[in-house]
Amino acid sequence: MHKLIVTLVATALSCAAFAQDVDLFKTLNNESKHEDSNRIDYTSATFKTTRLINGHTVETTGKGILDLKISHRFGAFSEGSYEAFGLDHATMRIGLDYGITNKLTVGVGRSTFEKQYDGFIKYKLLRQSTGGVNMPVTVTFLSAIMLKTIRPGDDGVNKNYYSDKLFFTNQLLIGRKFNDNTSLQIAPTIIHFNKVPEANYNDIYALGVGGRQKLTKRISINAEYYYVLSKYKLPGTYNPLSVGFDIQTGGHVFQLHFTNSTGMTERTFIAETTDQWTKGDIHFGFNISRVFLIGKRKSKKLKHE
Repeated sequence: MHKLIVTLVATALSCAAFAQDVDLFKTLNNESKHEDSNRIDYTSATFKTTRLINGHTVETTGKGILDLKISHRFGAFSEGSYEAFGLDHATMRIGLDYGITNKLTVGVGRSTFEKQYDGFIKYKLLRQSTGGVNMPVTVTFLSAIMLKTIRPGDDGVNKNYYSDKLFFTNQLLIGRKFNDNTSLQIAPTIIHFNKVPEANYNDIYALGVGGRQKLTKRISINAEYYYVLSKYKLPGTYNPLSVGFDIQTGGHVFQLHFTNSTGMTERTFIAETTDQWTKGDIHFGFNISRVFLIGKRKSKKLKHE
């Protein structure tokens, strides 16, 4: 009798323990599903660098990263064989971009074209993601200032005030990575001139469109076009069109391209392009990007963090 009672009690306790384990596993499974539903998967590398060709992309420089950028633009093919189809002439920009945070980048640069200095601040407002937060696009804001320091008389224009040499750009970059190979972006842009020769408008409005199509693991083809509203376009200027390739090699990214623009800042290539593709005024150029880590490297975070 005692053995029967002991057996029944042991069986009851085992059943209760089993039921408790089942409930516990069910609870843990439900919690895991809840965590998965709240996880945010952020899209990375919408574009390979912070520049598409001439213009910026939605990408910002990572925290603690210093990005050295060297850009060249040669003369136009239409200059002919005597000028080596433009290779005898070149303009250059050298710049430094630094990531204060993963979302905030600042940069400075110096161009030989019109001896121009430029600086910018760039902040990522939204980031494309899925999961807990479904955000279809990445949105980045850019604000830049440019200073033209070429001496009066060198370009036939006398400047009466220092402020006449200053130019400003505000731009909203909106991009989407559709898959591992294809990315597109648009860029509503306002460029402000303190002094505008032969024009009634100090503000110039433009809309940029650009894209990247990956061809191989390390090579992609890029294209970029800015449409300047005709009402605000400066006399004798044309919309800039550029096409090129990105080639990634270790810590470097080489960008080879063809464009009808000579300048390499928003003011010069968007608002002041005077060459035309249809007349053979095409410039070969390249950008080189080399990144350096400033400070200690932290452990890599998970993709959803």
